[in-house]
Amino acid sequence: MGMISEFKEFAMRGNAMDLALGVVIGAAFGKIVTALVDNVIMPPIGLLIGGVDFSDWSWTLKQATVDAAGNAVPEVSIGIGVFINAIIQFVIIAFAIFMVVKAMNRLSRKEAPPPAAPTEEVLLLRDIRDSLQR
Repeated sequence: MGMISEFKEFAMRGNAMDLALGVVIGAAFGKIVTALVDNVIMPPIGLLIGGVDFSDWSWTLKQATVDAAGNAVPEVSIGIGVFINAIIQFVIIAFAIFMVVKAMNRLSRKEAPPPAAPTEEVLLLRDIRDSLQR
């Protein structure tokens, strides 16, 4: 079997197609959550705590300077606001995945079948046991 036909067989399996679909939907969902956090959730929170724009919130370790040759050296900073946005995005995505898994578990949960009635042999053996005990 050639490599191309083997790859074609692998790619057309249901699991590979499901995985590809999950990745595409996950990427689209990630963009939606990013837009939600950056444009809907964080602006009101920033307004409530004094008009802070979280995406610009950073901790500067070294200011921007100009070296001896006249070249600009950019500042070194830690983007705390971007990190906070990423944490909020993670929490939203994790909660959404939890809800999807919970719904899938509820749908796939099947009731256990009632126990089968004892066979004639078991009933007969019980009668013999009870007779011997008397």
